[in-house]
Amino acid sequence: MLELSILGFLYETPLHGYQLRKHITALTGHVRPVGESTLYPAIKRLEKAGLLVRDTQPGPAAAPRQVLTLTPAGRDELRRRLAEADGPDITDENRWFTLLAFLRHLDDPAAQASVLRRRLAFLEEPASFFYAGEHPLRAEELDDRFRQGILTIARATSQAELAWLRTTLTDLEHV
Repeated sequence: MLELSILGFLYETPLHGYQLRKHITALTGHVRPVGESTLYPAIKRLEKAGLLVRDTQPGPAAAPRQVLTLTPAGRDELRRRLAEADGPDITDENRWFTLLAFLRHLDDPAAQASVLRRRLAFLEEPASFFYAGEHPLRAEELDDRFRQGILTIARATSQAELAWLRTTLTDLEHV
């Protein structure tokens, strides 16, 4: 997801590393803090793959800055990753939110809808954090108020997301 975040933010505008790190931290930092030791190797990989380029520009004070710009191949790669998102990118909430933050860059409403339908199918499957054998437990079936809280909050979040997904899919189908 770090590479997707890098591609997504650079799709919008060229940034230097510090700005990029601030943007990524604002999006995912509460869950997965982004350190320089993680960010800069990812930038190097994307640069080596021809997906972004560096340009040295004068800094506002003294030191020059390395500004990162997405190449046409990088723009294509972002759109490909968005269109093909599946598995953990759809089922892991943090990865999903990162994907969702950039889904607007996938220009085709049908392709956007396809990604949203995969998320919708995942959310419509019966699931729980707690089970009795193979049976997913609901909050009402638990005596533990804290586990009830987890399931109550998760249900409310899922219901809100399901409503948003259905509305957005309807809108996309009429574009």
